[in-house]
Amino acid sequence: MRPKFTYRVVPRLPVELELLRELAYNLCFSWKAEIRELFQRVDPVLWEESGHNPVLLLGMVSQTRLKELIQDPGFTAQLERVGRDFQRYVSHPRLQASHYSPHAPFLVAYFSAEFGLARCLPIYSGGLGVLAGDHLKSASDLNVPLVGVGLLYQEGYFSQYLSNDGWQMERYTPNDFHNMPLRPVLTSDGSSLRIQVDFKGQPVQIQIWRAHVGRIPLYLLDTNMEENPPDIRATTARLYGGDREMRLRQEIVLGIGGVRALRALGLNPTVFHMNEGHSAFSALERIHQLRAQKGLTFDAAREFVLATTVFTTHTPVPAGNDVFDPGLLRGYFEDYAKALGIHFSVLLGYGRIHPQDEGEPFGVTPLALRLSAHVNGVSRLHGRISRAMWQGVWPDLPAEDVPIEHITNGIHVPTWISREMAALMDRYLGPDWAEDPDNERVWEGVDRVTATELWRTHERCRERLVGYTRQRLVVQLKARGASEMEVQQAREVLEPDALTIGFARRFATYKRAMLLFRDPDRLDRIINHPERPVQVIVAGKAHPQDHEGKELIRNIIHLARQERFRKRIVFIEDYHLDTAHYLMAGCDLWLNTPRRPLEACGTSGMKAMANGCLHMSTLDGWWDEGYDPSYGWAIGHGEEYTDHGLQDEIESKDLYDLLENEVIPLFYQRGSDGIPRAWVDRMRAGLRRLVPIYNSHRMLQQYVERYYVPCSRRFQDLSDNDFQKARDLADWRRMLMTSWQDVRILEVSHRSNGERTVGEEVEVTARIQLGELTPQDVSVEIYYGRLDPQGEFQERWTALMKSTESKEGVYTYRGKISCGETGRFGFTIRVIPSRDRLENSFILGLVTWA
Repeated sequence: MRPKFTYRVVPRLPVELELLRELAYNLCFSWKAEIRELFQRVDPVLWEESGHNPVLLLGMVSQTRLKELIQDPGFTAQLERVGRDFQRYVSHPRLQASHYSPHAPFLVAYFSAEFGLARCLPIYSGGLGVLAGDHLKSASDLNVPLVGVGLLYQEGYFSQYLSNDGWQMERYTPNDFHNMPLRPVLTSDGSSLRIQVDFKGQPVQIQIWRAHVGRIPLYLLDTNMEENPPDIRATTARLYGGDREMRLRQEIVLGIGGVRALRALGLNPTVFHMNEGHSAFSALERIHQLRAQKGLTFDAAREFVLATTVFTTHTPVPAGNDVFDPGLLRGYFEDYAKALGIHFSVLLGYGRIHPQDEGEPFGVTPLALRLSAHVNGVSRLHGRISRAMWQGVWPDLPAEDVPIEHITNGIHVPTWISREMAALMDRYLGPDWAEDPDNERVWEGVDRVTATELWRTHERCRERLVGYTRQRLVVQLKARGASEMEVQQAREVLEPDALTIGFARRFATYKRAMLLFRDPDRLDRIINHPERPVQVIVAGKAHPQDHEGKELIRNIIHLARQERFRKRIVFIEDYHLDTAHYLMAGCDLWLNTPRRPLEACGTSGMKAMANGCLHMSTLDGWWDEGYDPSYGWAIGHGEEYTDHGLQDEIESKDLYDLLENEVIPLFYQRGSDGIPRAWVDRMRAGLRRLVPIYNSHRMLQQYVERYYVPCSRRFQDLSDNDFQKARDLADWRRMLMTSWQDVRILEVSHRSNGERTVGEEVEVTARIQLGELTPQDVSVEIYYGRLDPQGEFQERWTALMKSTESKEGVYTYRGKISCGETGRFGFTIRVIPSRDRLENSFILGLVTWA
């Protein structure tokens, strides 16, 4: 039975404590420890019961307790101090928003299917969402004008529990949005602000919610409205749940609905950033709105959208990118394509690697690639892998020229550093270090931290981790109906002073969770050494449909239950952000074992190293560029195998060898004061050299400088005079596409006898036929570089050539190559669309080679 009317009950706070409400509704508490400590002081027991949710806590605490707090001068003084710091943070940023674009509008819309901000807002599953959350937090710290756009999932991602046999089970708990740190967006008359999309011609009502992430608003879309039929209400029920049609519906809501929500909010972003391909339909909706509201053609609208869009790809395997059957897509997009001014078959072509291949499904990643001027992978290695993986979209370009760059991910250091380590950094780096975490000079202060202080601080974190792990294990066992003896044994697992290895991540098969456990007998000898014990804490979830991943978890559970491993190997169920904080702060060694090159980046090791934990990994993702033996270990040497069984055998032995011969001896090499000084030196080196680089402030600043500012400039340029330059650009592209077939490189000559000395130049001349085009339409380049033994370019550079004369439609171009190094080199010539007229000359895929 359903009620006729609904209403909401909110906490009644005394005026003196009203500031608590403002603090509760801003997710600053997720990275500012002093705010969390304030709420914990309100009621420590309820703070734990609420899941560290300050909004829920305020609804649970009694009026009696609130009156007691008013009478507590210590609490009111703390509240006043925290409130003052919060108001300073929100209202007086170190950088003004106008800093980023003093003379033109600047606003970034950041789209992501998930955001990992705090445990009490469970709309994330793993690394993609946590990265998105850290992106928003750094945007807040740096006062970058940015808004987030995502989905508000009624059941979020699943909670994990294990059967008696160790098989992962899933539990979905409905979220109570009214007891979370977010509020519905209201219109002037107090009603909920809503927007609408269509599913196969059926209108879908969507409510907009807002969460505050420091200075940054995050808008979340919710289809669970009474006006919608039950199957449509369920669209935003579960993150990554349902079948392909449900996934398509979610991406329509995120992409199309997200753009419409921004318009309903009165926001006009100058940059749209798609964090993975889930929001690719946002580019189509922007074209749709430009046609409807500005009267642009599809081509002109496309040029404007392309020039102001950034796309970040995170998936290094084709199977990880969403694709949809054309028949399924037709029901949702055939009429929409007409509104775009194109045929449905043309729309399908935008989502295919090979547009004319009617048997190829529609992919959101090719769609995003074709409608974004700036595309990046999330580590140096991932950029290379992505260029090779998506070369088919630009078949005439060599892989190294495919227009996909890289910006390596980073972490929001204030969120991930432990309170113990943060207090230590306050003393040695200064109280403002957290606002400048990407300053290498600041982190040089780590060298002044004494070995004793750094080690004792880390030991306290390890002790907290051991206590937390025992507590969680007891809860897990009681939930499964374990005997009192088993529960008592769980209270005795692990040792507070043993070398602790952490392995926590999504249980996808390529992450190879079993590599450490491949040889149980050798592992037994390692971790049960009488003088140098080792313990392993494991956590992570498998996707509900990934039975191979679930089997990996069960295998580890069975191994951990063996008597020889019972006190040394522990699996923590239901891995979430709070568990991650304990693990990354308290482990001594963070282990990562992905199969190269399938880890796009992987940021868990960055979080661990920000807490003084050392890192061991295969040379994949960020570790391929971040590794140095002064603060970590590499498994293998970056090899890529076709025989995965052989690879696992070799690399598991390498892992065991590193543990036995390097890691464990170094950890237990103690001075008379019990301090492992050589180990602590490596902790210092990691903090000093890695933290200022692999953090989200540096990452975001690179996005701002490389992409956001140029996109905003293009937004202004192309929209001036009723979008005249966008119209002109569309006409010019059309001319290029129809005339490029006539571009010919007729002759190439150079003044060289086959050998040059360092410091000399090679003069190159080319005669080029441009047909209907002119030198203003093209860029002609010398493409040169060092050659490998097979005569292929090992590395390459380009030098621009200049048109010096023309005769009967043939243009003579001249240029020079500087000889700065010795070796075997080669060159060729290419013609591409003018670099002066496009943000990315390769995005059109037009190139003519000699």
